Amino acid sequence: MSGNSSGWRARAHHYFGAVPLLLLATFLAASLLTRIGLLALSWREVDWLMLPASFLLGILYDLIAGAWSLVPVLLIYLVLPQRRIPRAMLQGIVLALLGTSIYLLLFNFVSELLFWQEFGVRYNFIAVDYLVYTTEVIGNIRESYPVGKILAGLLVLTLLLLWPARRLVAAALAQPQPVRARLRHAAGWAMILVATWFGAAAASAANGFANHYNVELASNGLYSFAAAFRNNELDYEHFYLTRPSNEVRQTLGRMLASPGAEPDKPRQVAAHGAEQRLNVVLVSVESLSADFLGKFGNNEGLTPQLDRLASQGLLFTKLYATGTRTVRGLEALTLSVPPTPGQSIVKRPGNEDLFSLGSVFRGKGYDVRYAYGGYGYFDNMNAFFGGNNYNVVDRLNIPDSRIPFENIWGVADEALFDQVLDEIDASHRQGRLSFTHVMTTSNHRPFTYPDGRIDIPSHTGRAGGVKYTDYAIGRFIDMARAKPWFKDTMFVIVADHTASSAGKTDLPVARYHIPMIVYAPAHVKPGTVDRLASQIDTGPTLLGMLNFSYASRFIGHDVLHTPPEDDRAFISTYQSLGYLKHDTLTVLQPRRQVAAFAVDAESNTTPVPVNQTLVQEAVAYYQGTAELVKAGQYRSLR
Repeated sequence: MSGNSSGWRARAHHYFGAVPLLLLATFLAASLLTRIGLLALSWREVDWLMLPASFLLGILYDLIAGAWSLVPVLLIYLVLPQRRIPRAMLQGIVLALLGTSIYLLLFNFVSELLFWQEFGVRYNFIAVDYLVYTTEVIGNIRESYPVGKILAGLLVLTLLLLWPARRLVAAALAQPQPVRARLRHAAGWAMILVATWFGAAAASAANGFANHYNVELASNGLYSFAAAFRNNELDYEHFYLTRPSNEVRQTLGRMLASPGAEPDKPRQVAAHGAEQRLNVVLVSVESLSADFLGKFGNNEGLTPQLDRLASQGLLFTKLYATGTRTVRGLEALTLSVPPTPGQSIVKRPGNEDLFSLGSVFRGKGYDVRYAYGGYGYFDNMNAFFGGNNYNVVDRLNIPDSRIPFENIWGVADEALFDQVLDEIDASHRQGRLSFTHVMTTSNHRPFTYPDGRIDIPSHTGRAGGVKYTDYAIGRFIDMARAKPWFKDTMFVIVADHTASSAGKTDLPVARYHIPMIVYAPAHVKPGTVDRLASQIDTGPTLLGMLNFSYASRFIGHDVLHTPPEDDRAFISTYQSLGYLKHDTLTVLQPRRQVAAFAVDAESNTTPVPVNQTLVQEAVAYYQGTAELVKAGQYRSLR
């Protein structure tokens, strides 16, 4: 018996002498389990014919991520003085390392499932952003999920998995490994790391499935996180298709309806009638997809107030958000620029004193403010809007006495709107017009709000968040109607982005479709605008409706005073830059790649040959904007 045991230990020592290999095997098993879990969440969306290829490529991604993730463990194993530590203590240290690794892998498994449920992708730049705002993110998680039970369950599962590993660890450490042997292990591991460095490029090149869910399934969460962290700032010139700057600026000047004009110089926008001196309230609604509204075919009754306002105001039916995050929507609405690669301008350094919608209103003598129900340090809002001469109103300015409810993201929308009413009242008492940009928060997980407002209980999902926000907007308009300034106020209601941008393609057009309503009963006739438009056109169109004459740097245009043949929209992730025009989506991608897709009436896409005219226009918009911003040529005119 002892001989058999000794032989078993010798064989186990032979196979598991390098403890990191045991951990790598654990990592690969956990990654496979994660991939199966994500498949279970999206089985209706994947291309099953390509699924085996996705899983096979996934093994390569897992090897790459696992090899690099375990480098710290390898270093500990390398320097651990095995001969000087009692065997029992050494086994305890290794079991602790193994247990910690298993727990973290299980934690990552749950985290990826939850992230996929919310965003339909592996970790991306959103996860990178979440590292910065841990208070809000951790608070949101605690309010949305039973965190204590999940963590306790993971601990129990870790102990169950660790128990049978005791014998393997004992066998692996049956004899202390000399430094020379461990150095051989380290050298072998270093060769693996070098191979995976080159393998990463091969994996990226091979991961070109037409179905985006297959692309995401093939990837690895930690690999995707590292890639997003590395690419959070992408320089257009180094990664995307370019043209000579002088040609780009000529093309951009022509498309801005200023032939011969230089985009880095302000151009004069002439009014089409007598200037209307109206207060303006621009409400950017958190995660308001167009398909939540009854006006766009939804029959769940989630937006009775918005549907009423859409019937009584001017509804834009083919407006598209530029991105998938609040900061990207704020960038489009405030600066009227196409999305540039990487991080939104709202979060970049040097983003102060830019030409903005607020700067135009300020030049007309308006009070200019930005109102947000949360703490404005989140997503750099205070710094961005304050640095661009907005008066920022956030959670710190809202008295506790008027807050019926708040969660980690901020106060209930109704309390924010009550504060906005006070702010506009203050301007009115001083005889001043005001422009107020309001950013809501309640239509965000955990979807909690005051009881008794709507017929959907709090904390039960997205439908409740949408309907409560709708209630709060309707209440705000009704309360404003009693104010002396109401008849001379224009309300603009638009989304920051949709509720989900995940789809079978990298840029699913329908998932960027947002509503915009302009409501001013005494000044704007009810109707619809069925022309293709971009979120960056909101500001210029609004100013056009007010008949403002002003010097402009905006890249967006006034939809109501631009020829229909110039209609276009911009949609993007933090890497893929889409240009939608004439039912064709042209996509600029890193490594100077270009793709094109035909877009049908239901927003389905089919690959088509690239149209060089559309490519030139897309490059002019994206490269031109990137150059203007980088060179500091998008500054305020004051």
